[in-house]
Amino acid sequence: MSVRAAGGSPPVETQAAAGAPTSQAADPAGGAGPSTDGAATAGAPEGAGGELTAQRDAPVGGQAVLEGVMMRGVSNWAVAVRKPTLEQLQEGERSPEEPALGAIAVSTFPLTSVMKRRRLLRLPIVRGVVALGESMVIGFRALEVSANAQLPPDEAEQEIPRGVWAGTVVVALALAIVLFFLIPVGLTSLIKGQLGSSFLFWLIEGLVRTSIFLGYLLLLSRLRDLRRVFEYHGAEHKTISCFEAGLPLTPTNAQRFSRLHPRCGTSFLLVVMIVAIFVFAPFGLPAWYWLVATRILGVPLIAGISFELIKFAGRNRRRRWVQIVMWPGLKLQLLTTREPDLEELEVAIAALGAVLELETPGKLSASDLVGVELVA
Repeated sequence: MSVRAAGGSPPVETQAAAGAPTSQAADPAGGAGPSTDGAATAGAPEGAGGELTAQRDAPVGGQAVLEGVMMRGVSNWAVAVRKPTLEQLQEGERSPEEPALGAIAVSTFPLTSVMKRRRLLRLPIVRGVVALGESMVIGFRALEVSANAQLPPDEAEQEIPRGVWAGTVVVALALAIVLFFLIPVGLTSLIKGQLGSSFLFWLIEGLVRTSIFLGYLLLLSRLRDLRRVFEYHGAEHKTISCFEAGLPLTPTNAQRFSRLHPRCGTSFLLVVMIVAIFVFAPFGLPAWYWLVATRILGVPLIAGISFELIKFAGRNRRRRWVQIVMWPGLKLQLLTTREPDLEELEVAIAALGAVLELETPGKLSASDLVGVELVA
C-alpha cells in the first residue's frame, strides 16, 4: 500500500511484520502523533544556539540506520527507510554520500520485552543490561531491514537467520570488550612496575580507555561513508525531542530542536568509560589474569550502572547540576550526529508516526510501562 504525501512528497509504503498491524496511514510530512498548538513551546526552551530542547522524558527511543531511522516504543518498533528510485537502482551501486530519492518504506514489528515476564530482570542495574541486550538485537534487525530496502526487490527477499544475528551481536560485544577494556589494561600493565601505585594504575588505565574511545569516535566522525547515517541520527534525536515537547510532528517543527539528546547512546558510552574507572578501582593491582577477568566480568555491572545514570539524567534534565554533569556527553554527540535536512526528518517522523499509530505513550498505564527501558 502506498499513500501520496502532501506537497508532492514521495509515497509512503507500509509493511507490517507477522503479528503486527499495518502502519503509517498518516501523512509523515503533515504531522503524526499528538497534535497540539504549534506555538506552544513552553516545554521546549531555547538553547544557547537558539534551538529548542525538550524538558520531559517519553518512553520512545531510536537508532539511525541506512537511509533511515528505527523508532522504538513500549510494545512496537518501526523502521522507516528512504528507498532508491528505479533510476538509481538501474545505475548500479551508488556512493554512500548519494541520498536515496524514492518512497519511504515503513515496516512495523511487535515488541515484548522479557522484563515484562520476569520481575527479577526489572531490578536496578540488571534491567539496564537486559535493555541494552534487547536494543542491540533490535538494532541489528533494523539495520538488516534498511539494507534490504536499498536493494532491488528480487535481491531483498532473503531474511538472515536469527542465529546469524545472535552471532553478530556476540562478535560485536567481544570486539568492544577487547578494544575498550582489554587493550587499555594490557597497555597500562606494560608500565605497571614503574607506577608502584594501584591508584595511578587504574587512573592511567581509565585515561587510556577514554582516549581510545574518543579517538574511535573522532575517526568515525571523519568517515565520509557515515555522513548520512549521522544526519539520520540527528533526525532521530530532533524528532523524539519534538514529540517530548508536545509539538505536532512535522519536519519544520522537528528542525527547530537540538540534535543532541540526554539519553543518546553516545553519552551512555562516555558514562561507561568514566564509571569503569570507579568500578575497577577497588581491585587494586592483582595478577594479570585477575586483571583480565575483572575487565570482562565487570562489563555488565558497568553497563547497568551507566544505564541507570542515563535514565536519571533523562528524567531530571531540568536540573542545572544534571545539565552540567551531562554536558560532556552531550557535546560528544557533535561527533556522531549531523544536522539533517527536511527529507531526512520526514523519514524519522514516518518511523515514529508508525509507532504512535499503534500506541499512545502519554496514555499508557503503569502496567503497560513495566519493563520499558529505552535509550534515544
